[in-house]
Amino acid sequence: MKKGAISAISMLIGAVTGASIVGKIQSDNIERAQAMSDKHLSLFLMMNQWVKVKQEGKNLSAYFEKNNYKKIAIYGMSYAGETLIDELKDTGVEVAYGIDQKADSIYAEVDIVSVNSLLEDVDAVIVTAISFFDEIEEKLSEKLDCPIISLEDILYEV
Repeated sequence: MKKGAISAISMLIGAVTGASIVGKIQSDNIERAQAMSDKHLSLFLMMNQWVKVKQEGKNLSAYFEKNNYKKIAIYGMSYAGETLIDELKDTGVEVAYGIDQKADSIYAEVDIVSVNSLLEDVDAVIVTAISFFDEIEEKLSEKLDCPIISLEDILYEV
């Protein structure tokens, strides 16, 4: 009788523990998926704003020229970073370099460095990784003495 009760209690504890572990794993997966969804929504909305700016016949170089930013760096060399480089070609704004965590595996028209590298002085750093702007701004502020600006803010200000 005791062995049966102990077996039943052990089985119940095992089932509860297993369900708890599975629930935790599923919860973590859902949180990661939600974070990725939020990041991609933010990127989509930013790029949509960029299209609106272009449809209005505006160019981002006007923002940089107005603020006397002649030499900039771009943090985040994925789609938005590459598009910004293309947008600034043949303007009075020089993209001195790009900054990216995956600097070693990125090919671009400008030099790409890691945030841990020695960063050359520029007039401003434009952050295209808008979902992580606060963390990036804090890290870059320790290394550079220039404005660190979200690309999203520029697009709504142009």
